[in-house]
Amino acid sequence: MTTNLPPTGQSDLWKPNRALSKWSQRAIVALFGVFAFISVATTIGIVLSLLFEAVEFFKEVPLWNFLTDKQWTPLFSNPQFGIFVLLSATFLTSIIAIVVALPLGLLSAIYLSEYASPKLRRVLKPALEILAGVPSVVFGYFALLLVTPFLQLFVPGLSGFNGLSAGIVLGISITPLVASLSEDAIYAVPDSLRSGSYALGLTKRETIFGVVLPAALSGIVASVILAISRAVGETMIVSLAAGQNPNLTLNPFVPIMTMTAYIVQVSLGDTPAGSLAYKSIFAVGMTLFLVTLVFNIFSFWYVRKYRETYE
Repeated sequence: MTTNLPPTGQSDLWKPNRALSKWSQRAIVALFGVFAFISVATTIGIVLSLLFEAVEFFKEVPLWNFLTDKQWTPLFSNPQFGIFVLLSATFLTSIIAIVVALPLGLLSAIYLSEYASPKLRRVLKPALEILAGVPSVVFGYFALLLVTPFLQLFVPGLSGFNGLSAGIVLGISITPLVASLSEDAIYAVPDSLRSGSYALGLTKRETIFGVVLPAALSGIVASVILAISRAVGETMIVSLAAGQNPNLTLNPFVPIMTMTAYIVQVSLGDTPAGSLAYKSIFAVGMTLFLVTLVFNIFSFWYVRKYRETYE
């Protein structure tokens, strides 16, 4: 019997040179670490830039007045800074948006995951996600020039700028977010759960609503909360369609002003830098940041607590 073992003293020829691989691995780790550090540093910089200017604002405006005033008139001779005027408008449009996006997005996700054929799913899902790439200013003009005139045919006295059309179009804009993330969560449910349900005699509809959706609930809730955060921070749709009239109201048929719309109004350049009105946009921005932070913390907690794991 003959063997192909190397001659004595030549075994080192068969050992791969790992020195270059080790250096490349270290370089990749360092590069990824730099990117992670830049991301964290950017977040810290955003928070600090908002915080420092917001502190300057609250040196002139008491926090109590900021939370209890019932008007938002920072550009008047006798300014008032009631943040709940802007918060009410922001939550009004966001609630309308999620009422529109939740059924559209969730039912679309159920169809794509449970009913559509693989070939049809490969076509419909990218087509649905194209909506996420439409610029928000296009959605804003769509709400202003098409949706509002259409609603005025059925709602007498509806203002040209109103929260209803802004909320509806905002819901359409976040539908791909709900649909795509929910579909991923539903699609990830193991087929063994579906098979077990069918073996017990349940229909497809009963399986979907009694087995599949509860199993994917944490992912669905996370997608909805992420969509709400997106709606709260939307700028151009509400600026163009909802108007810029700060009213403390829950009436969707009148002009309103959201937090992002106010930031746009002041940032146009007519307000002197360093003035109280200029500083107010940082207080509003900090409030907006805290609202979205609360939503994201709740989403993270809910997913961690109720996430289903399968082996």
